[in-house]
Amino acid sequence: MGLMERLRDISLDAYDRLVGLELGDVAVDGCITKAPCGGEKAGKSPVDRGKGGIKRSTAVDASGIPLGTVTAPANLHDSPLLGATLDAVAKTLGGLPDRASIHLDRGYDSGITRKRLQERGLLAEISEKGKPAPLSAATKRWH
Repeated sequence: MGLMERLRDISLDAYDRLVGLELGDVAVDGCITKAPCGGEKAGKSPVDRGKGGIKRSTAVDASGIPLGTVTAPANLHDSPLLGATLDAVAKTLGGLPDRASIHLDRGYDSGITRKRLQERGLLAEISEKGKPAPLSAATKRWH
């Protein structure tokens, strides 16, 4: 019936009017949760001895307000979910401002990710593989 989607839209609209969404800096990351009963989206969890799990890829604004989420099997890498996650934000908000910074961890560090963000008119702020993340990166990625 779309009740939860409508409630999300009303809540985000009210928050944006009262406080204001900070869409210039958006963080995207995935987390794995258990799915003991399985389900069509569950897959083998790489962190829980192959038991059923689900990955949620979520985009948040600079204050940590959730903007869009995509659910996938737990054994899927984060980077292929980036496009779908940004599409979920576009579906909810109508898109992100041009040249918004997308903050990602080193799991997204690839030329393909940078190219896909550039095609969307977004800036890539990605921690580099093999190098420690700068302290400022943590404050942008983890809310």
